[in-house]
Amino acid sequence: MSIGSFIARRLIKERTHATSFSRPINVIAIIGIALGLAVMILAVSILTGFKQQIRDKVAGFGAHIQVVNFDSNISYETVPVSAYQSFIEKIKNHPGIKNIQVYATKAGIIKTDDNIQGVVLKGIGSDYDWSFFASNMVEGEVVTVSDTARTDDVIISRKVADMLGLKLGDSFSMFFVQDPPRMRKFTIKGIYETSLEEFDKTYLFCDIAHIRSLNGWKENQVSGFEISVKDFDDLDAMTEVVRDAIGYKVAEEEEQLKVTNIRTRYPQIFDWLGFQDTNVIIILLLMILVAGFNMISGLLILILEKTNMIGVLKAMGAGNKVIRNIFLYQAAWLTAKGLFWGNIIGLGLALLQLKTGLISLDPSSYYLKSVPINLDPLHILLLNAGTMAAIILMLLIPSQLIARITPVKAIRYD
Repeated sequence: MSIGSFIARRLIKERTHATSFSRPINVIAIIGIALGLAVMILAVSILTGFKQQIRDKVAGFGAHIQVVNFDSNISYETVPVSAYQSFIEKIKNHPGIKNIQVYATKAGIIKTDDNIQGVVLKGIGSDYDWSFFASNMVEGEVVTVSDTARTDDVIISRKVADMLGLKLGDSFSMFFVQDPPRMRKFTIKGIYETSLEEFDKTYLFCDIAHIRSLNGWKENQVSGFEISVKDFDDLDAMTEVVRDAIGYKVAEEEEQLKVTNIRTRYPQIFDWLGFQDTNVIIILLLMILVAGFNMISGLLILILEKTNMIGVLKAMGAGNKVIRNIFLYQAAWLTAKGLFWGNIIGLGLALLQLKTGLISLDPSSYYLKSVPINLDPLHILLLNAGTMAAIILMLLIPSQLIARITPVKAIRYD
């Protein structure tokens, strides 16, 4: 054990069993660090939880990557492509790809006795991944789609059901404006709610065979393919993987396909999420600065309180580095204590919100019913390590004050 750490431990032990005029300042510094870290933990966990849930919800309606006909645009009346594509075999076993599914869309109008509402009917096949909607069902269950028999069951959102006065098990008529106009009757098998209001009031989900029949498509024709990735951080890389698998087709008889992902399809949502990163970075910087200045004031008080001791140590031959380390060890101990309580407070509040959803949100504005929490151990570790490192670095400057203290004046200091 070095001399600096030995003396620092004795001073820390003495401070915990006795009173000194620096103790209230140290307590304030510890509280400042604890509250600062708690705020940082909450800010990061809320931001990452918010981004994760919004991304998952948007992807739930259209997967992460879409492959459609090159002539398709933003209209829900799409140009069909063949369901049998060579690129499917190339990417379905890729370690970054989670699922590939076909889909088809068609705009229509739901008419009841008292209400009318325009919606988009999305057809899905037996390969559809229902995990997202299964977790967001409020009544009933998802539709069972078979390759052999067509079903009239649909799932509808709570938003649309309330607007039209429909409930689970009801049948309704849906009209399609085309030449000639057509009508289909559907039965509500499930009601979902995701809190993404614009999406909830838009989409109904049915057997893809209905879309093929309405559009006069062949059995092997679809609007496109939806591809889910295992890790959202790999979205751009997986998009390139799909593009490479499709390649470039120049023959006129070959279908021209284009690849898009949810970041390019919904730029307004992801730009908005990107702005949240800036807010959190500002919060983190402010909290670290507040905690650092609290510890600087605490360190200066420690030095002031032990001026006589500094003089004695210098008179006995101790160098500035040894004496500076004594106070940096004490500051590190106080910082660690503040971090400990900051973790208790921050994680405690985060877990309380995670388990109870105590703080609610307006779904129409935030797309969520309650404040989301994502507790990532790596984020917590980085916040603790980063805060400790930043504070110690900030303390190096005021600790240089020790070099200016002369033994004679220090010993006489009262």
